[in-house]
Amino acid sequence: MKAGFAVSTLFALTLSSAMAADAANPAGGASAIFASGCFWCTESDFEKLPGVISAESGYTAGRTRNPSYEEVSAGATGHTEAVRVRYDPARVSYPQLLDHFWRNVDPTVKDSQFCDHGTQYRSGIYFLNDEQRKAAEASRDA
Repeated sequence: MKAGFAVSTLFALTLSSAMAADAANPAGGASAIFASGCFWCTESDFEKLPGVISAESGYTAGRTRNPSYEEVSAGATGHTEAVRVRYDPARVSYPQLLDHFWRNVDPTVKDSQFCDHGTQYRSGIYFLNDEQRKAAEASRDA
């Protein structure tokens, strides 16, 4: 995953145009991007949802182009571990994915989720369009 923006807030709610361009979907599918600690755990949580086609681990919001796992783990690239969720909107809606995200994250802690600590584990919703932005903001505010 690629991104060209930085996140400096406690909780990220950010548009990723670079990721949007990279979010090719199967016919009728859609994508959503979430960060909630270890990407392998986040990936596994989303893959269990009916209507999710796939969940792919990657990095976003960093300064280094195409960083390695070791570089991100060292905390020097500014990246966040994130998951691109590809889903069938006829079976699961974006608001349902947001609900799932909020049930599996603690947005009150900075740079940490459960036993994972470091800037690469900060939480965030990386919306890909204005419709997702509005839904993400509404879910955050609720």
